[in-house]
This record gives sequence, structure tokens and C-alpha cells, in this order.
Amino acid sequence: MKSKSVLLVIAASNFNDNEFLTIKSVLEKAGLKVFIASDAPGLCVGKNGLKIKADVLLYNANHSNFAAIVIIGGSGIKDYWNNEKLIQTSKNFVASKKLIAAICSAPVIFAKAGLMGEKNATCYPDDKKELTKAGANYFDESTVVDGKIITGRDPNSSQEFAELITEKISSNINQF
Repeated sequence: MKSKSVLLVIAASNFNDNEFLTIKSVLEKAGLKVFIASDAPGLCVGKNGLKIKADVLLYNANHSNFAAIVIIGGSGIKDYWNNEKLIQTSKNFVASKKLIAAICSAPVIFAKAGLMGEKNATCYPDDKKELTKAGANYFDESTVVDGKIITGRDPNSSQEFAELITEKISSNINQF
């Protein structure tokens, strides 16, 4: 696989440590360059205490530099459901026909961005109402792929979710 970059977005606090570590590891093992983005100028702190320094501030992230955007879940991501910059960035990836992926509570960001209408998706079960009111078809599955949108249900889905991202990027390498 050609070297490609992925924008991995985490919340400033209470991101899911396990999702982050699993997904980042799988992407890197597949030869993808992972850039961590957040709006925190300092350290981001996961719900289990993992501390991560973002490589790029979300405000400075340009979709043209990446093959995909992947948003990590956790309770902290709910603070980003209406984040205008993250919503616009997600729309820019879609407009550029690039892959977007979100896990746990993060798929709601795509719903709030108006990107989930009549799309098949999953998310953390407690948040399914947010997806369905945006017109998405909710499936209680570990992962769901609909075109260039990949969604994952919860931390237990992280490995499969990340593998689907790497497969999608490698199979569409010439389309990005």
C-alpha cells in the first residue's frame, strides 16, 4: 500500500483510550501515517488516563492532506457533536470523495453534519436516536460500511473497524 495519511480525531478529554490505541496501531501496521488532531493546545486525556499530544490542531487540519478522517469515540466526543469546525471538516472530506469513519458516539457528528441521510450506520446504542432522527438506517452491528462511510458500535468493534478502514483505503488508493 502506498503511504497515505489519516487524520485521527480525539476529544480533549474522555476519549476512549482502548479505541484510540487499537485503531492507531492497526492503521500504522498497515503502513498508514496517522496524524492525531484535537482542539486541545496541550495534552488530551483519555477516560482511563492516557495522555496524548495532538500532532495538529483541528482548526489547522486540511482535508486535502489526508486520505481519510477517523473520529474516536468516548463520552468526551459528545462535546463535539455540534462542533462547527469538525462538522465542516467532515463535509469537506465527503465533498472530496474521501473516506470518513467514526466509532462509538462519534458517528453522531456525521449525522449532525447532514451526512447520514438514508445511510446505513451503527453507533453506541445509547446514541442511536441521534442517528435515526438524521435519517440514518441504524443497524445493531459491530461495524457498518455504506460507501465511503464506516461506522463502529463500541470499543469491542475497534479492531474490525480499523481493518475495514485500511481495506477501504487500499482498495480505493487511486480514487483518493
